[in-house]
Amino acid sequence: MKKGVIIFFLFVLPIAAYLFFASGVNNFTTLPTITPEINELPMWESSGNEPVKLQGKITILGFLGSNLDKLENKESLKNFVQIIYNKNKTFKDFQTIMIVPIDAKSKIDDLIYEFDWKRVGDISDWKFVFASHQEIQNYYSSLGLIGSLDEYSGTPNVYIIDKSRNLRGRKGKNKKGTEEYKEGYSVISPAELKNEMEDDFKIILYEYRAAYKRNIKPDLQNDNSNNSI
Repeated sequence: MKKGVIIFFLFVLPIAAYLFFASGVNNFTTLPTITPEINELPMWESSGNEPVKLQGKITILGFLGSNLDKLENKESLKNFVQIIYNKNKTFKDFQTIMIVPIDAKSKIDDLIYEFDWKRVGDISDWKFVFASHQEIQNYYSSLGLIGSLDEYSGTPNVYIIDKSRNLRGRKGKNKKGTEEYKEGYSVISPAELKNEMEDDFKIILYEYRAAYKRNIKPDLQNDNSNNSI
């Protein structure tokens, strides 16, 4: 029985994982780095009253803006929750961080309650950090991106940050020889989240799963959860 389990984890599971990740539309073998080693988050106030860090976690980073309570903004955020967050929230090294202007701090509890009450998803585990508009603008500028924040210090884009604080996306020629560039993923578009971000996020997870499996003993693999990355 034990031998059969080991064979499953050594041979069957990797093949199944390959087929799963290969089924997407991303034509990169790995997800390119847009900005290497972005700055760690400053010691801003957080919803959990504890330091919030990027290092060591796979992070989805967003900038909500002080107008987050507008209906169209909440509807767009629902797209992200339902298409990306709900499917990946159980991975232990995954976190969602939202940077929010300090003058919108009072709106966060209402947002969490509304999403839970309407069965959109439980976002109580999200890490909300609060700063002044100028501090948020300065931090965003340090990311070295083409895009910009709006007058409310927000953007509809969310960003993939790996465990080493590299901002990842699409850059350069893909396997088909086509030039691509994508630094963030718009929550306004369900199609973009489904066809691009979901696929790119799978690649990030697979990179860490593959590295994890290379660095553990085969006879210990059956002791690890499928949600380890």
